[in-house]
Amino acid sequence: MRVRKIIMAAALVVCLAGIGFAQSFQFVGAGATFPAPLYTKMFDEYSKQFGVQVNYQAIGSGGGQAQLKGKTVDFGATDVIMTAKDLADAPAAIVHVPTVAGAVVLVANIPGNPQLKFTGDIVADIYLGKIKKWDDPRVKAENPSIQLPSLPFTVVHRSDGSGTTAVFSDYLCKVSDEWKSKVGTGTSLNWPVGVGGKGNPGVAGLVKQLPGSFGYVELIYASQNSIPFALLKNKAGNYIQASLESTTAAADVAVPADVTQISLTNTDAPQGYPISTFTWLIIYKEQHYGNNTKAKAEALLKMFWWITHDAQKMANPLVYATLPNAVVKKAEDVLKSVTWDGQPILAKM
Repeated sequence: MRVRKIIMAAALVVCLAGIGFAQSFQFVGAGATFPAPLYTKMFDEYSKQFGVQVNYQAIGSGGGQAQLKGKTVDFGATDVIMTAKDLADAPAAIVHVPTVAGAVVLVANIPGNPQLKFTGDIVADIYLGKIKKWDDPRVKAENPSIQLPSLPFTVVHRSDGSGTTAVFSDYLCKVSDEWKSKVGTGTSLNWPVGVGGKGNPGVAGLVKQLPGSFGYVELIYASQNSIPFALLKNKAGNYIQASLESTTAAADVAVPADVTQISLTNTDAPQGYPISTFTWLIIYKEQHYGNNTKAKAEALLKMFWWITHDAQKMANPLVYATLPNAVVKKAEDVLKSVTWDGQPILAKM
């Protein structure tokens, strides 16, 4: 009996030592505001379960990409895939890990806050400054039962580098050749018209203050702040309200061999909301750099594995869509491709 107690005590010491080792890991991440409410919840729960601390700064997708390239963070977060140029400018190869899907919605300030409807080409022409007033015949044709005011459109957009802007402008490029040729897509744009607000709060604040204003914010922000948003006509010709269900429908797409080629904007899904997107965590494919250790790199990948598997159950309550099974498999392949001195770190998972 005494020997058994000694063995059990020794095992307990080993277990506690292992827990203490896990608790020593602290990660710094930065980037997208789009998934920040969910990441905050995920990182808090991971800390409770595994003792790993995460300091995540929601500074925008462009900032997350820049800080990872500067190697000032352990991981970045972005709502838009890094461009070929950005990847080429990075000091080493970077991989993208999809986490969840979300949506961007259109918000307005007109009397009565009616349930509005828009088509993609109308939205593009509003942001191009071609449609100038709310009672424009094209807008009225989409909203025949609403008494639209004779107010000028005050276009509101993001003033900061934003993955939300990149997703919104990517959609506009797909529904308007003129937008694609004159403005294009990116985290920051040379806007033809309008005023800028920083972050979702800045855009929403301007829309609330300015009669006749029209802007875009993330679905989770609109939902949490009870901001009405418009229905948008999708490629199949259906007017779709952004929701968990319509975002999930948009995310149910054929998965290409390269996970970074997945795009949800202007989805083919008949019930899919057309300004939906995956959001991504980004890290260096080779983790042996700077003062990093193999144990820390392994801990980071295990946390990412948990985010793409067990933590998916946290997504729906915050109006994010979980990863489809085929995309989870792609995320696994990406994580298994990450190396230490050229050897896969999670090869056996």
